Amino acid sequence: MNTTFDVIVIGGGPGGYIAAIRAAQLGFSVACIDEWKNSKGGPAPGGTCTNVGCIPSKALLQSSEHFEHAQHHFADHGIGLKDLSIDVPKMLARKDQVVRQNNEGILYLFKKNKVSFFHGRGSFVRALEGGWEVAVAGAGQEVLTGRQVVLATGSSARALPGAPFDEERILSNDGALRIGGVPRRLALIGSGVIGLEMGSVWRRLGAEVTVLEALPTFLGAVDEQVAKEAHKAFIKQGLKIELGVKVGEIVRAGEGVSVAYTDAKGQPHTLEVDRLIVSIGRVPNTTGLNAEAVGLKLDERGAIVVDEQCHTNLPGVWAVGDVVRGPMLAHKAEEEGVAVAERIAGQHGHVNFDTIPWVIYTSPEIAWVGKTEQQLKAEGRAYRAGSFPFMANGRARALGDTTGMVKMLADAATDEVLGVHIVGPYASELIAEAVMAMEFKASSEDIARICHAHPSLSEATKEAALAVDKRTLNF
Repeated sequence: MNTTFDVIVIGGGPGGYIAAIRAAQLGFSVACIDEWKNSKGGPAPGGTCTNVGCIPSKALLQSSEHFEHAQHHFADHGIGLKDLSIDVPKMLARKDQVVRQNNEGILYLFKKNKVSFFHGRGSFVRALEGGWEVAVAGAGQEVLTGRQVVLATGSSARALPGAPFDEERILSNDGALRIGGVPRRLALIGSGVIGLEMGSVWRRLGAEVTVLEALPTFLGAVDEQVAKEAHKAFIKQGLKIELGVKVGEIVRAGEGVSVAYTDAKGQPHTLEVDRLIVSIGRVPNTTGLNAEAVGLKLDERGAIVVDEQCHTNLPGVWAVGDVVRGPMLAHKAEEEGVAVAERIAGQHGHVNFDTIPWVIYTSPEIAWVGKTEQQLKAEGRAYRAGSFPFMANGRARALGDTTGMVKMLADAATDEVLGVHIVGPYASELIAEAVMAMEFKASSEDIARICHAHPSLSEATKEAALAVDKRTLNF
């Protein structure tokens, strides 16, 4: 097999495999190195997203949502069920199948685009004239040479000091996806995306779930009005959410975990649970790259330092995704991967951080793009706001899911859309229209004048745009 390439990509997650494929499309000889293994020890490209993140969590969310609908909502549709049960091992097996299909899909794409795949851990060896020597430590040891190197090594879950993950009782996102049965009591530390999604899965299946959040506000990065609506919905569903807590000693005791904490009023508590999921952020994966040997610059968090073009301090070395600055989102990594491949080819790849959408796949879903209302107030920017509730949307009524709203923020003078915030059914799909509109500098009036299909959830976006000018038609 060839060991000399134009481009070597280290990491086969969303940023890495997309960068490799785009570089190959542009005519480069490309190698992609990735060490993820499946249960049989074979290659499992796709990174955290495919293996223990986005894809498997959505599979479990879908399964648990079906169960909840069958348990609580089918009767409203005239559908009667008896002896409803949940087979957790079968649910997990389906999740694993979905993951395998994605792994195999990436391997197929490598073959289709003539990307050479190497299964193992990639690391720098030394600089060469006009390139780099990279080692692959896997079943054997290989050394590749490349003119350009793209680092896309992703991130890992951050553990609490004094409470390392054992993935049996104290769980990261990885262990949270492999719980073999419904725990009676479950605690989550951190009310971010992963915590809320995993809490939703096991709450729907019957677990008593408590979320402990250190911050005094719920979903502080989300528009405040939307966050309040989501908080109200989660509490109604049965999630117990404690804000402003200070977590103390965590002890694995017998078959469970004991969590000591003080609440927002300073009162001490001890929570006894069967499982504890820790979701307090992620750390960049740079250990093992041999960064010191080649002088690759890292910041105080261990992230790779890059400029606006994703170029590191080393000639011909780039970095994308979770291992660099910016939001740790799979789609952000993909866009950077494409941009870097195009920059290597002398093109002008571009990523607009202002129009990257965010999604939390709970029920209701939460999605947003652009500025929040509190950010605009802090900036002193004059704006107009319009919102429309799903309870006034015909399609939402037919779905039986009228929780939430679409909210739009526009510049007071120019009417340019500055932010769109959605909490409600299929928010993850609806947000794409807002991203498109903002990318093309649309005004709220532009969206208000576009014909939307009836009946559809997207009409709520049109109505929110109309509401900016205080002329909604259906509310």
